[in-house]
Amino acid sequence: MASFYDVTIIGGGIVGLATALKIGEAHPRVKLLILEKEPDLARHQTGHNSGVIHSGLYYRPGSFKARSCVAGRKALMEFCDRNGVPYEICGKVVVASSAEELSRLEELHRRGLANGLQGLEIIGPERLREFEPHAAGVKALCVPQTGIIDYKKVAAAYAEKIRANGGDIRTSHRVVGVIEGDGELVAQTSMGDYRTKYLINCCGLQSDLMAKMMRVRDGEHRIIPFRGEYYKLAPQRHYLVRNLIYPVPDPAFPFLGVHFTRMANGGVEAGPNAVLAYAREGYCHTAVNLGDLWQTVSFKGFWAMAGKYWRTGFGELHRSLSKAAFVKALQKLLPEIKESDLVAGGAGVRAQAVSASGALVDDFVIQQGRHSIHVLNAPSPGATASLAIGQTIAEMAAKNFGL
Repeated sequence: MASFYDVTIIGGGIVGLATALKIGEAHPRVKLLILEKEPDLARHQTGHNSGVIHSGLYYRPGSFKARSCVAGRKALMEFCDRNGVPYEICGKVVVASSAEELSRLEELHRRGLANGLQGLEIIGPERLREFEPHAAGVKALCVPQTGIIDYKKVAAAYAEKIRANGGDIRTSHRVVGVIEGDGELVAQTSMGDYRTKYLINCCGLQSDLMAKMMRVRDGEHRIIPFRGEYYKLAPQRHYLVRNLIYPVPDPAFPFLGVHFTRMANGGVEAGPNAVLAYAREGYCHTAVNLGDLWQTVSFKGFWAMAGKYWRTGFGELHRSLSKAAFVKALQKLLPEIKESDLVAGGAGVRAQAVSASGALVDDFVIQQGRHSIHVLNAPSPGATASLAIGQTIAEMAAKNFGL
């Protein structure tokens, strides 16, 4: 007889873990299960991001993403303080490298204030050099409430609390099917079946496929994987970057541009770019999954997106293939950077929902099914916002599932 649970969460990344944590805290009698297809937790987006605690600067005031980022940042730091997870609120600068970017910098300042950020300040070149002596720009926005952290350590701490509260976490359990029966669902996995009253889909890069498996129709969106590639600064050049240096982002493209990030575990990363990945878990150029690729190119929204953003896409691809082009983009922020200063770094893949019209979905998307909840878009700042997203899902579950 298959084991029985009240709520089963599919996906052991930071959002799935935060959701389990919040449900367990609010409803300690609920029998809770997390199923993760990988042999360990936080293997994909959580374990491959840049480790930034985002402030909430960029997001449209009043949006789910803006509210979740601001509330989630506060909740994250409180959790880390209580549970001994190290982090540092070091601040960052967003640098306008030309006069044409000043209006966008001022808009970022306005958004940040509207989202409740404190200590924001537009500064000139001399003050910029006080924060980052080697950076160059006509003006910059100082953002004190940004920080750095290791999100794999956060995920591990979430998991420890979940287990301590009686939750069950099963790794190496790939869900291959879901059967709806009499008053229950059966999650069929590579390691056996699990009976449950309700399912919550926190599958990240696989979230739209899981929703389709569970017959939740969302033809308007599909996950398109974008690979972000990083370089690292050579150790002898770490002094060029004190904390975090960002460009003014393109408002039409939901990626922040190549930037410099001091890492919580040491070192400095430069990047990422944003190029189409040929596999949902494709962390290098040669990673190709024909099924994943067909899911991308057979979606009309992909071609509509390509028509809108082809110039930007070619620029990103050029930087991916040419180290010189990558360095040129970085030199807008740090003129002293040379090709010899950069060594190969890692890569991550962003699960970006794209609409049928070709729009890159900007906000977080959570959809209710009959006996399920589906997180269909939670890219950056999803890790920062994880506890706030988890709280939202826990409240939805309490209301719709009668927990």
